Amino acid sequence: MARENGDPGRGEPWKKQVDDIKKIFDFKEVLGTGAFSEVVLAQERLTGRMFAVKCIPKKALKGKESSIENEIAVLRRIKHENIVALEDIYESPDHLYLIMQLVSGGELFDRIVEKGFYTEKDASTLIRQVLDAVNYLHRMGIVHRDLKPENLLYFNSQDESKIMISDFGLSKMEGTGNVMSTACGTPGYVAPEVLAQKPYSKAVDCWSIGVIAYILLCGYPPFYDENDSKLFEQILKADYEFDAPYWDDISDSAKDFIANLMEKDPAKRFTCEQALRHPWIAGDTALCKNIHESVSRQIKKNFAKSKWRQAFNATAVVRHMRRLQLGSSTASSADANTPSLFLSARPSPSF
Repeated sequence: MARENGDPGRGEPWKKQVDDIKKIFDFKEVLGTGAFSEVVLAQERLTGRMFAVKCIPKKALKGKESSIENEIAVLRRIKHENIVALEDIYESPDHLYLIMQLVSGGELFDRIVEKGFYTEKDASTLIRQVLDAVNYLHRMGIVHRDLKPENLLYFNSQDESKIMISDFGLSKMEGTGNVMSTACGTPGYVAPEVLAQKPYSKAVDCWSIGVIAYILLCGYPPFYDENDSKLFEQILKADYEFDAPYWDDISDSAKDFIANLMEKDPAKRFTCEQALRHPWIAGDTALCKNIHESVSRQIKKNFAKSKWRQAFNATAVVRHMRRLQLGSSTASSADANTPSLFLSARPSPSF
């Protein structure tokens, strides 16, 4: 049915050739549509396991081959418990199919809002997992370049679920010079050196983690303006504050942690390893006071849903998995080891 592409002339033995992907997978529903791809929730017929299948028409790849090849090259190298895995790759005469691990626990902000209790310690635990994963990428010479809350998904619906990093469409393996200069990422999360069009390296990811940590503790972004040029001006100056009253109950240790990641000079900015050793992550300085009411209110106000702009709808996965569980008494573990993909909605905060 499927055969390994072992043609040495093509040099791509990792692609499995298939005439009809639906002989191998039962396509359930479309989870979202990207710029030149579609993500479908699918069940492997042989095992019953659920996956997110990224379907890419070859005709849509013309002129974009390097983009998808970069994504595949990055994903094939990655094996980490907090990073969505590329499980397999199939190729038909007219499509390329990336079989991705399906994460079924929903989006980061949704989970925080739904909680009744949320503390600095919870935020610290989340950021530690992100730092672990990004540190792993950096050791492999991979820079994510588009870290943002929308790319952080929960593995499953359990309260203690781990967080997963998704969407490697903008990731890049560092070259020998360890610098890159292509402007990319999402406004609001990109480092000053990217906007300044200076050569940059893995330090850009550390800046983005600082921005995410900031949002996790107050519910609004450190930089925001309806006018992009004014937004960029704020970022270029690293012009942000820990505003009262939202930061009054947040520890000095948390603020110090963020300040070391959101450091304008990339040479002085914390690396992932340094951040992992900070007492807010490695020690006991993260407070256990409930900050849920304030943070969730700000999240709901500042990060309104833009589902139509998402290339992957995590909420649809949660909904579908619940339907499966309700519809079958034997479906209790169908999503226990499952997977996800690709969000690209820009939040639209309002103060």
